[in-house]
Amino acid sequence: MQDSYFVTPADAPQSEQITGVYRRTMATTASIMLCEFFLERDAVVPEHQHPHEQAGYIIYGKIEMTVDGQVRICQPGDTYQIPGGVTHSVRVLADTLLIEVFSPPREDFR
Repeated sequence: MQDSYFVTPADAPQSEQITGVYRRTMATTASIMLCEFFLERDAVVPEHQHPHEQAGYIIYGKIEMTVDGQVRICQPGDTYQIPGGVTHSVRVLADTLLIEVFSPPREDFR
């Protein structure tokens, strides 16, 4: 049994992943992980890939996302999905808040 079924931001401190990219790991189960990311305008998440499936939802802001060579401007309400092993990157066009889910959970984000 787990300690709690609920998480508040106070329970999940923000950590800077790379310059201008901040993550909170909000929930983790055996098969999924939910993270909140705040991205500062002009930050860049360089091209990378990982074995985890990833899906995201933009709460506010604007990013340019490249997934497997496809470029898309993502704004509030937009969602994206990235299969494991697919190369992707982000250029932040405005301060942005987004939620991402990873499966399986990322050990490096625990």
